[in-house]
Amino acid sequence: MTATTTAPPPGRRTAPRPADLARHPVSVAVLAALLALGVGILLVVAAGADPATAWAALDEGMFGSPYAIGSSLNSAAVLALIATGFTVAHRAGLVNVGGEGQLCAGGTAAAATGLALPAAVPGAIGVPLILLAGFLGGAAWAGIAAWLKVRRGVSEVITTLLLNFIGLGLVSVSVHEAALLRQPVTSSETLPQSAPLPTGAQLPLIGGVESPATAVVIIAAVLALGVGVALRHTATGVRLRAVGHSPAASARLGLPVARLEGGSLAFAGGLAGLAGAALIATAPYVLAENFSSGYGFSGLVVGLLARGSLTAVAAASLLFGFLTSGGINLQLAAQVPAQTVQIVQSLLVLFIAAAMLITHRRTRSGS
Repeated sequence: MTATTTAPPPGRRTAPRPADLARHPVSVAVLAALLALGVGILLVVAAGADPATAWAALDEGMFGSPYAIGSSLNSAAVLALIATGFTVAHRAGLVNVGGEGQLCAGGTAAAATGLALPAAVPGAIGVPLILLAGFLGGAAWAGIAAWLKVRRGVSEVITTLLLNFIGLGLVSVSVHEAALLRQPVTSSETLPQSAPLPTGAQLPLIGGVESPATAVVIIAAVLALGVGVALRHTATGVRLRAVGHSPAASARLGLPVARLEGGSLAFAGGLAGLAGAALIATAPYVLAENFSSGYGFSGLVVGLLARGSLTAVAAASLLFGFLTSGGINLQLAAQVPAQTVQIVQSLLVLFIAAAMLITHRRTRSGS
C-alpha cells in the first residue's frame, strides 16, 4: 500500500516552514542588522568608549532634539530622491551609479540660477525655478550617459561612474573661479564658495524655527509615492518592466526601447539633480566644495538595498538619514569616530546581500 498525501482543504493556509521564514526578506534584514550592530559594538569598545555612552550619544544625535530630527529628515529626503531615481532606471534594466555627479550638476545649475535671480524674488517663483534648474541639470548630466547607451551601446555603469568625477571637478572649478560662481573676494580669508542664495530661493522650513527640516521632505515623499504608483499602475511602468526583462523582446513587440531606456536614466539623473538643488537651497545656502557629502553614493546604496521597492526606499532612506546625523553626535559626545556608523551601514548592506545570495542559491539547488 502506498502512502498518499492529502492536500489542505480549500481556503486553509498551511503554516510556513522554518526554512521559508529564514529566507523571508524581513528575517534576513533583522539578522543582518543584528550582525552589523554587533560589529559596531566591537568597534566602539576598540575605540575605548563605553557602549552605553556611545548608544546614548547616537540616540541623542538622531532623536534628541527638534534640530536632530529635522536634520535627519533632510538627509533622508535627499537619499530618497536619489534612490527613487535609481529605482526607475533599474526598472528599465539600467544601473545608474552616477548619482554623485548628477547631484553636483544639479546643485551647480541651481546655484547659478539662484544667483542670477533678483534679491527680492518671491519664494513662489524663486524656489520652483532653482528646483527645476537642479532637475534639468541632473537630467542633462545623465543624458550624456543615456545618449552613449542608446546610440553607441556604451555601458551606462562605466559612463555614469566616470561622470561622477567630472561633476565633482565642475563644482570645484565653479567655486574657485571668480568668473563663474565664486563669491567676491574681500580678503585672504574669503572662502572659495558661492555667495548665498537670495531669500526667495531658499527652501521654506516645515518644522518651525527649532528644526532645520525643509520642504524637501514633503517633495521627496510625494515624488516617491507618485513614482511608486506610476511604476505599478501605469502603461509606462509596464513598458519599463518589459524593457528591463528583455530589451530584444520588447523591441519585437514594438516598444520604443531606446526612448524608455534613455528617458528612465535621464529621469534618474533629474531626481539626483533635484536632490543637489535641495542641498543648495538649505542652510547655509551656498555652493561649496564637497557640498554633496557623498549623498550620491549613499543614495546608490539605498537604491541597491531597496531592490526595486519604493516602500523599502523610504525605510532605508530614513534609517541611513538618521544614522548619518547620529554619527556626527557620536563623534562629538562619545569620542567615537563618525566613520564607525559608515562601517556599520556598509556591513549591513554586505550582510543582506550575502544572505540573499546564499538563500537564492539554496532555493535554486533545492528546486
